[in-house]
Amino acid sequence: MIRIVFSDLGKRYDQRVIFRGIEGEAEPGSVLALTGPNGSGKSTLMSILCGLLRPSRGTVQYLDGQGEIARSEWRLHLGVVAPGMSVYEELTARENLAFFARVRGLRQDGASIDRLIERVGLDPERTTPVVGYSTGMRQRLKIAQAILSQPDVLFLDEPGSNLDPAGQDWLEAWVTAFAAEGKTIVLATNDRREMEWGSQRVELAG
Repeated sequence: MIRIVFSDLGKRYDQRVIFRGIEGEAEPGSVLALTGPNGSGKSTLMSILCGLLRPSRGTVQYLDGQGEIARSEWRLHLGVVAPGMSVYEELTARENLAFFARVRGLRQDGASIDRLIERVGLDPERTTPVVGYSTGMRQRLKIAQAILSQPDVLFLDEPGSNLDPAGQDWLEAWVTAFAAEGKTIVLATNDRREMEWGSQRVELAG
């Protein structure tokens, strides 16, 4: 189980200040919601928390029962769902996940991949390429890709943006179940319903 603690975070590009003085923590078994209007820096903050960007100031720590985890090892513990993620349209869902498992050096047999596909509400027997999937189905596949490695920390950037009402109901239940397993979840959203999933919240100004 991993706890993320961040203090006095700030980010600027040249003379433009994105945000400053941001602090908080994300705990195992909880959902930290990053909220604020479009352009407030939610995705930038999430990128800093998962190690893709360096802050202009401030610190981020990943802590487990042994102490602090080195930044170089953060990626081993996390999964990310973000709008910029892509899947291979010419491959099936099963082929996509098998490919990403091989790239990451994960041992995933066909049965475990099929169970993962079922867990996100897709049909493992479907043999059509992803190019024929709806945007909601692609979003579910991206979630499956993010949890391939059974991560301790999950970052979700606007995860329900392409889901219909039934898909949003499923996503809420899934996030709740994932947190109940003791995972740490960081959610960036400006959707009022998704905001309510957060037991903790960091609100960014516009």
